[in-house]
This record gives sequence, structure tokens and C-alpha cells, in this order.
Amino acid sequence: MMERAESGQKLYTRLRLWEFPDQYVIEPTDGSSGAPLAISRKDGSMSLIDQVPQCSSVRVPKIQTIFGVVGLLKLVIGSYLIVVNDRECVGSYMGHHIFKVTSLKVFPCDHSLKSSTTEQKKVEAEFSALLSVAEKTHGLYFSYEANLTLSAQRLHDLGDESKLVPLWRQAEPRFLWNNYMMEVLIDNKLDPYLLPVIQGSFQNFQAAIGKDIVEVTLIARRCTRLWRRGADPDGYVANFVESEQIVQINGFTASCVQIRGSMPFIWEQIVDLTYKPKFDIIKPEEAPRVAERHFLDLRKKYGSVLAIDLVNTHGGEGHLSEKFSTAVQPVLSDDIRYVHFDFHQICGHVHFERLSILYEQIVDFLEKSGYLLVNEKGDKLKEQTGIVRTNCIDCLDRTNVTQSMIGRKMLELQLRRIGVFAAEETISSHPNFDDVFKIMWANHGDDISIQYSGTPALKGDFVRLGRRTTQGIITDGINALVRYYLNNFADGTKQDAIDLVQGHYIVSVSRDMKASSQTGGLESVASFPLAFAVIMLGFFFALLSLRQVPYDMKHLFFSLLWASFTVGIAAFVRANGRIFCNRPRLHKPRS
Repeated sequence: MMERAESGQKLYTRLRLWEFPDQYVIEPTDGSSGAPLAISRKDGSMSLIDQVPQCSSVRVPKIQTIFGVVGLLKLVIGSYLIVVNDRECVGSYMGHHIFKVTSLKVFPCDHSLKSSTTEQKKVEAEFSALLSVAEKTHGLYFSYEANLTLSAQRLHDLGDESKLVPLWRQAEPRFLWNNYMMEVLIDNKLDPYLLPVIQGSFQNFQAAIGKDIVEVTLIARRCTRLWRRGADPDGYVANFVESEQIVQINGFTASCVQIRGSMPFIWEQIVDLTYKPKFDIIKPEEAPRVAERHFLDLRKKYGSVLAIDLVNTHGGEGHLSEKFSTAVQPVLSDDIRYVHFDFHQICGHVHFERLSILYEQIVDFLEKSGYLLVNEKGDKLKEQTGIVRTNCIDCLDRTNVTQSMIGRKMLELQLRRIGVFAAEETISSHPNFDDVFKIMWANHGDDISIQYSGTPALKGDFVRLGRRTTQGIITDGINALVRYYLNNFADGTKQDAIDLVQGHYIVSVSRDMKASSQTGGLESVASFPLAFAVIMLGFFFALLSLRQVPYDMKHLFFSLLWASFTVGIAAFVRANGRIFCNRPRLHKPRS
């Protein structure tokens, strides 16, 4: 069967956290006989102790139940313990319970701040405030027994070799959300406390196909290496997500993996308050080398690669697509293919059934690269030898619609191979199964989109219902406006928090930070909510005056005056977008 071999030392599944004045003590309460862990509240140092210290009238601790230790984060002076404060069981994976983190909590170990300088305290407060953003991270999942960072095929290939290996050692670092925060616990050899956490999505359902019960699972594993757009010089791309669809029926297990990721060369989109800021390609002469590194890495990890580029042919997107097509040419071969499909031109906003045109172009690759198939004895009957890589600009909306189509086609191929479907039978032949399958992929897309953009995926009504609806188009419009606001005025702080917990930056009291904290003039008072309120007020008075024009022509003058004032303020805000926008504040890369 496709169950992972048990690790030599199990993780603690329930713990009690004691808050003493000078230390935190974490005590296993799941029936195991493990030693409690003591963490100093002065500097975050850790050690195992024989038993929980005695309480007294002077040492009266607060006590609460926690469900795992995420890690420890070191800032300028203090350290910060991060734990799973609450969880929700969302399904099972290969026979093991999967939990979603519903609450993280940060416990400061910063008593040494008392002897710190004023500047150190100021910088520490700025960075520790980012942890409150990290506490609200969406889409974190874990299991005490299953390795969520590896696909079913890679888990099967590990076999019994994983029996004596701690769960964190098996984890794929790319998809380990708390990889950096676990370092201190790893150094202290605290294996039973090391809880691997992924960010992504986990969807799971069971349905009947005739007399057979099918269980379908859809997992997204988000790479933590790069969150912005484009790629870094080593070819690692932003918004890289591995999506795996797993089906279990009649003792068989089948799996198919897809990936998404930003276009693999160095480019960016500078926020300037326009709805669609222009795209800038950085070091265009480096694009072929960066793309080569990216695709060679994918081929090493997944086998043959089919890249599907969904961006527009014209405009700024067309410029990027042209660079992508040119950059990938040197590495194209039988193992690496590139297909451009202008989603918006071909499908428009409602005709997504035209994705069948794309499917006809890629069906030969899908059938050749295949999927994992394992029988009830655990024998591998078939394996996946290639990967489909899909991208649009943000790898969200168009990408999710396309991946759901590919997931549907692959599941139908698998069910025919197993003998559940007849030759011409499809998922849409079974309405109940079809409905929950659509919902699964729609929720999958929403989870990935919320993590990156702050809103559910656009075009989700098609994935969820199989057609575009008026309500869905209205919802897309609202979500697009919310994305605009978040992208311009909130994502800077969010990006700082991500960089902090992922270890992408070393924190320190630097001249840059001191200078940035002492800005004055316009930057010290600039506020988008204030500017937005002034613009809306001007618009309101212009409209009010315009309505009075039929009764008194002098109101035409006032309406023009208010309109000019509103346009002037809007133009000023746009021209000074970098002042009003919430820009990232961390500048020191981690070595």
C-alpha cells in the first residue's frame, strides 16, 4: 500500500506550554514519555529538562495547550518562539490525518531588551511587529506522520529507507515553510519537537461512481524561495507551486503532478498606483542563461517539461511572452517543449470551453509523460516521467482554470486505466462527482490566490460551476479592486514579514534602517487613506454641483472646479506613488 513507513521517533501531537517568569516549558501530553523542553525568556536558549519546575506563589505560570512547535526566530536582540495554537483536521493523506493551522502564536524571548540601547529597542519593535503579520499566514498544513512535502511517487520510491529517518529530514526544503525557523531546534537535536509545515492547499473528497467509492485529494505545495515576480539569477522563479492530484479506488493509487511558476527570467512590475504597472525586464541579456538554469533544474527534478505560456500576445504581456519564447529557444529539445496559448484572445472572458484547443496541442505529451499508478500490493505499474509547467502573469487565475482542465483529463485517463470508466466515459457523466471535483479545484485556486494576492482566484465561477456567471463577473471586478489596493498599499509589509520568517534577510541595526526611520517632510505625513478620502470628497462635491446645473449655471463652474481639484490630487498621488505606496523595508540580504 502507499503508506509511508513510520519514522523511528514520532512527533509529539499534543503539548502543554508553561509560561514561567524566566522561561517557557513545553511538556508532551500525548501519552509519550518525552522530556520537557525549556526555552529561556532572556535569549531563547533551549535545553531538555527532567521535569516541569515546581510552581510557587512567586512562580505562578500561565498554562495552555499547543499542538506543535513551528520554530524559533532570532531578531536583533530577542528571539521569538512560534507555536501552533490551534488546528483543524481537514482530511487524510495516505491513511494519515492532515491538519490545517488555524492559529499561530508568537511568544517573545526578549528579556535582554532591558539592557539594550534605544535604537536597538526601536528596530526590534519594528521587526517584531512583522511577526503579527506572520501570525496571520494563510494556508499552513502539517501532519504528525505523513511527509506532505513529497509527492506520492517520491514517497513510493523512498520505500522502507525512511523508517529510521525523522520526518523533517525527509522533507523537501523547497516546500518546507518553517525550514529556517527550525534551524535552532535541529541544532539542539530536538527531533520529536520538529514539526514540518507546508504552505499551500489541501482538498479531499469521497464520491461514488456506481458501486465504487473514489477518494480524490488535491495538494498544493508552495515553494518558499521566491515570492516576487520573475526569477532570480539562479533560475528559481516566483510563485512556484507544485499541485498533486491523487486518486484512490479499489486498492489502486494514482497521482499526477503539475507545477506553476513565474516566467523564468529577471523581470519586475514596479508599483506606481496605475491599475496595470508596466513590466520591466532586468538584464535582458541574462534571460537565456536564467531560463536554461530553470529548465535544467526542472528536468532534473521532474523529467521532461512542457511549458504552457498563457499570457497575452500584445501589450506589456506580449513583450514578456516574446522574451520568454526567445529565452527558452536554446534549451528546447525532445525533453523540453514550449507552447504559447493566448488565453484571453482565444477564450475571452466567457468561452473557457475553448481550452479544448490547447488540450489538442498537449495531449500527446500528457499521454507520454503519464502518471503514477500503484496497485493494492504496492507495485508500481506506471510512473510519471514528465511535468506540465503553466504560467500567466501572476500564475493564479488563467493558470488555475488551465490546470483544472488538465487535472480533469488526467483523472479520466487514470480511471479508464483502472477499469472504472469505459472508453468514452467522462467525469461529467457523473453529476455528483463532477460537482465536488469542480469545487475541489476552485477551492485549490482560491487558497493559492489568497496567499499571493489577498483575494480568491478570478474566473473561479467557471472552475466551480463549469460556466461563467453574472455574479462571478461582478465578484471578479470587486476582487480586482481589492487586489489593486493590497498590491499598492499592503503587500510591502506582507513581503517584509515573509522575508523575515523565511530567513531571506538578516536583521540588524544598520545605517539604512536608521535613515529610513527618520524620514520627514512629505513621507512622514503621506497616507493613502487620507489621499483617497480627499479624492472621494472632491468627486462627491463635483457630482453634487453637477446635479444642480439645470437650476443654476454657476454650479457648472463649481463642478469643474471640484473636478479639477480631484484630478489634480489624483495626479499628485500617482506621481508620488513611491511615497504613498507601502514599500518593503528590509534591505539586508541573508548571506
